[in-house]
Parts: sequence; C-alpha cells; structure tokens
Amino acid sequence: MTLLVHTRADLARARTALPGTVAVVPTMGALHEGHRANLRRAREAADSVIATIFVNPLQFGPGEDLDRYPRTLDADLAVCEAEGVDVVFAPVESELYPNGRTALTTVQAGPDGDILEGACRPGFFTGVLTVVAKLFHLTDPDLAYFGEKDFQQLAMIRRMVRDLDFGIEIVAVETVRDADGLAESSRNVYLSEVERAAALAIPHAVRAAQNSPDPLAAAEKILADEPSLAVDYVAVRAEDFGEAPEAGPARLLIAAKAGTTRLIDNAPVLIGDPDA
Repeated sequence: MTLLVHTRADLARARTALPGTVAVVPTMGALHEGHRANLRRAREAADSVIATIFVNPLQFGPGEDLDRYPRTLDADLAVCEAEGVDVVFAPVESELYPNGRTALTTVQAGPDGDILEGACRPGFFTGVLTVVAKLFHLTDPDLAYFGEKDFQQLAMIRRMVRDLDFGIEIVAVETVRDADGLAESSRNVYLSEVERAAALAIPHAVRAAQNSPDPLAAAEKILADEPSLAVDYVAVRAEDFGEAPEAGPARLLIAAKAGTTRLIDNAPVLIGDPDA
C-alpha cells in the first residue's frame, strides 16, 4: 500500500520507518511510461522507494506552461501503487518554499547550465537543482533515478551531487519512446495530430544521427526538412557534457517546438567512422 504524504513532517516520519536502502524518483507528476521505467528500476534495486510529485515553479520562466502543466495526482498515485512505491511525497508550494519563491538560497549550475537548455530557459537549472537538492535532503536516499531524456539536467544533477558531496548514487534510465518513436513526455498531451506528425522529425533526426559519422549534420538535415518545427538547438556534447570529442562516443541533443509545445530529445552517437 502506497502512503501519500503532503508535509515535510509526515515525510520525515515515513522516511524513518522505511527499511534498508532507499531510492527516490523525483517527478513533476503526469506520470507516463518513462516515469514507470524509473520507478521499476528503483523498485528492482532498493528495499524502499519514494516518489516525489511537485510541479516546481522555480524552473518555469515567464510565459512558460506552469499554470497549464498537467496535474493528475489521482492517476499518478495509481501508477505509483502499481509500481510498488512505498511513499509518495506531494507537497504544495508553500511546504517546499515557505518563504516564497524569491526569499531562498539557490543552487547554481555553473557555466554548463547557461548553454543549450540554460540559454533557451534562463534560470531553469537553478530551479531544477534547488528543488532537487531540497528533495534529496528531505528524502535522504541512497539512490536517485532520472530519465536520460533530460540529459543536460541529468548531467547537472550528477555534477551537483559530486561537487556538494551528497553521497547519493544517481542512476540514469534509458529514454522510453512511443511506438512512433517520439520520446515520452508529459507535454506530449498538448500536441495536436498535425503537430505530433511534425514532431516526429525529432526522433527521425536522432536515428539519422546514430547512423552517420557526422551526427550533427545528419540531424540538422532531417530537421531542416520539417519547416513547421521551430528548432531551438541541435548540438553534440561529450557524454559527461563537456565539449564534443573530435571522434568517438558523444551525445546528440535536440530541442524544438511543434506548435507551442517544446520538446527535447537526445541519444548516444559516434563521431567519425569506427572502421577508419
């Protein structure tokens, strides 16, 4: 039976009662198959599992979709119950930010937080790292599970945990895709039929990149052929999110809008001809 708690005090009591190793899966709710994959991996590895559900206002910029972001707590609880989650922490905003959104100490991501997603969404990673740091302190986990779809976010969280000595193992879970190839996202529900058809250029570009010795050029060509898709960036970085190598394993990252819905994707790629 999954226990739902809304306050830090109730979470502390529930956390004390959990046996063995504890895994946490932080989410903003509207749970989909990607979240289920994270929960399953956590359930397989840990004695106890906590899921957090909180639509974090600090990571939304002006004009973004904070107010319309899907909030489906009852359905999310059913997913957590089915996946064997022990505790769900679903606080209101004032519980996590009792002094408001501006009167708090924040966690800065450093230079890598100002490129790609950080350049498109100023302040985004400050909001992400601040809430994740608070949730880590409140849940006190041994392990934390995040999807690879948000690859830059994953890299920033790994760096924060290392730099600030959190002592938590960060586990990445492979991106889950729908049958048509589109990466699972809570924002996919915004897409009209026409917009979804345009958005499929993103996974097509990912596949093309994975089959080319020049991943960036291959992805850019596919995306350029879909004029209704507004591309924010196409980039290649190292797997640790450093500068891309001249040759060898790397990571392709894409962000684009289909209509008003902003989608991101990424995949491992290989730069250069491995047989050369």
